[in-house]
Amino acid sequence: MSEDDLCKKFVSMTSRKRRRDEDVKALSGLTQKVPKVIQTFSHEDLRKITKYYMPHLAYVIEYDITSILQNLVTKNILTNDEAKRFEAKEEGERRACVESFINDIMKRDSVVLVSLWEALAEEFPKFPSPNMTRILEEVTQGGQDLLMNIKASLQPAAIDTDIKGLHETHRGGVSESTRTLEDQTAPGDPNTRSLGFETRYTELMVFKQFKRTYSERHHELVKMGKTHAELIEEQTKEKCERIWTEQLFRRSPGSETDPHIVVVSGVAGIGKTTMVQKIMFDWARGTQYQKFAFVFLFKFRELNLLDTETEPQMPLTRLIVRHYKYLSDPKLREILQKPESLLFIFDGLDEYKHKLDFTQERNCSNIDDYFPVHTLVTSLVRRTLLKGCTVLITTRPTALETLDMERVDRFAEILGFFPEQRLIYFKKFFGDADRGSEAFHYVEENAILYTMCFNPSYCWIICSVLKSHFMIPEEERGAAPRTVTELFVMFLHNILTNHKREAKDQREILVKLGKMAYYGVANRILVFYDKFEMSTFGLRPVLSSSFLSGFLKEILQRESTLEYTTYTFYHLTIQEFMAACFFYLDPSEGVEELLVKLESCNDGRFEILIRFLAGLSRYSVFKTLGGVMGEFKVKTAKRILEWVKKKAEEALHGWDKREALRLCQWLYETQNKKLIRDAIGKDLKMDFSETTLSPLDCAVLGSVISCCGELEELNLSQTELTSECIMKLAPGLICCRRVM
Repeated sequence: MSEDDLCKKFVSMTSRKRRRDEDVKALSGLTQKVPKVIQTFSHEDLRKITKYYMPHLAYVIEYDITSILQNLVTKNILTNDEAKRFEAKEEGERRACVESFINDIMKRDSVVLVSLWEALAEEFPKFPSPNMTRILEEVTQGGQDLLMNIKASLQPAAIDTDIKGLHETHRGGVSESTRTLEDQTAPGDPNTRSLGFETRYTELMVFKQFKRTYSERHHELVKMGKTHAELIEEQTKEKCERIWTEQLFRRSPGSETDPHIVVVSGVAGIGKTTMVQKIMFDWARGTQYQKFAFVFLFKFRELNLLDTETEPQMPLTRLIVRHYKYLSDPKLREILQKPESLLFIFDGLDEYKHKLDFTQERNCSNIDDYFPVHTLVTSLVRRTLLKGCTVLITTRPTALETLDMERVDRFAEILGFFPEQRLIYFKKFFGDADRGSEAFHYVEENAILYTMCFNPSYCWIICSVLKSHFMIPEEERGAAPRTVTELFVMFLHNILTNHKREAKDQREILVKLGKMAYYGVANRILVFYDKFEMSTFGLRPVLSSSFLSGFLKEILQRESTLEYTTYTFYHLTIQEFMAACFFYLDPSEGVEELLVKLESCNDGRFEILIRFLAGLSRYSVFKTLGGVMGEFKVKTAKRILEWVKKKAEEALHGWDKREALRLCQWLYETQNKKLIRDAIGKDLKMDFSETTLSPLDCAVLGSVISCCGELEELNLSQTELTSECIMKLAPGLICCRRVM
């Protein structure tokens, strides 16, 4: 049976969820109110409202612009030719086309603009989205109050004359610091730096109900990649509400107060710090967040260092002056007397060595009282200190358990790039739309790499590797990477090739770097301090200069703040890759001890490390990296493969279906057909019945099964599979004697 026949046979197993009739009926009341309320606004006021909601309207109209255009054509508001002109012609241009459409409507007379809002209300029940619900609720419930709120949001906070000088000084200081931060983005191609906030910034989604389990067995990036793919598959705009950063601090419809405690979560590299930079950048420019007279940013990694000094306790005023020396002024106390005009941002809770203890009885309530820094932060969140101020905390999901979520007024999660954003990013990174599209379509065909592209940092790594591949003539290209290991092998090979003559003791440095990287992975540490870890692992002398040079500047990011210097790998996965390389470079390290630790840990922290250990066992990897890093240890590779084979046999013959899928991912990374055939065996029956399989799962499963040549049985009964899943599974399906 051909792959096409198999796909047709299994497409009947797919299903698409639609809105139930009762859901549509429940929304009819809202849609009936809209035309009546819209008629109460003058044309100029309706234009103001439309402009205010422009990005939100573009987002929801983009989802089904054809229906909106057809509605307006039916009412003779638009001609057929005008409607066709507004339809997007090329992939990735739809958003700009929709914004152009709205701008054009706003320039016309009152009847046309009113008709647009009526069309939105009429089409809304067919494909309702949380974003459209919010817009219609705010317009119908707000009425004339909405106009007042819009006007108020555009006006800056009132600044007393005697502190206006400090306000301007602070605005200038923040502006300068954000310009410096923007220059300290990822290394490598200058095209990446030129993208700016607008391209590097990612979408935020707000989930109406906070749901998160803390005892996750899976690596956060693996889990988020699956979640992201599922959200796209299930029509995100019907499930989740996208918000823009300025909405983080706006009150919800029906609420009488603005949110004061806001938490933004996201996996490593997803764009949390970029989001914070953009908030500071927009505030300093005066384009957003002007209800705040002062915005203060603190990084938890810096706060870690304060209690190691002779100053373990300090008042809030001292903490602020430590970070903003130009605010060392008696008038600072006057600034703090209006807490409702203050925004405190704390970035990177996952990097903090303290827990914010909400059970402690002793909290700070006076800006001049001395307390440990973590108590000051907790007091701001508990609102015993500067009640009325706004606090924003960013964190990876792994640290959410340290927060008392009942105190949080708004929770948002950064999901990363969606398909159209990925294509735009590739085109801009390459600086050549055709080559960027070619590289993107290659990645699109590879479920493993494509799933990773939800993460902007991964997108940068993938683009930096593929640019060196796709920008050369086709006949001169080697093989493009297929696995995550191959991707990072090419990434590191490119870096070391460009800098191979810059350090005679390069291998020794890489061993030390890898050892520190593994220490970080094992202990969930991402930030390494100059006076602590760098000294411990013997890297401080190498980094003693005032700036990073050579290959290290492509791997580590240096940041000097206060009196300290910190280092981070540009991405958690680069750290995990260097940790895996360490065990192949240094024979003195006990691989057996490592395997014991991997066996005993089930919280997901080692998942990507294990995949790299498996992938690095290939001879082609030895050959590629050996030329620039020095000899890899064959003994290590044999022991790793023995362990992977044993674990795979146990999982594939066990009852845990998710564990079996996990081990298939390890096998896939090895690209070792003999190992895979031996681990699976000819008589094995794989059971994935009643299991949720993502396209990524199916791609890995299809590839692994195809390696064994023939599989006795594959049970997919009561497993919902999309047509994309069937296509990814097809190479494996034709190798199965029986498929259920």
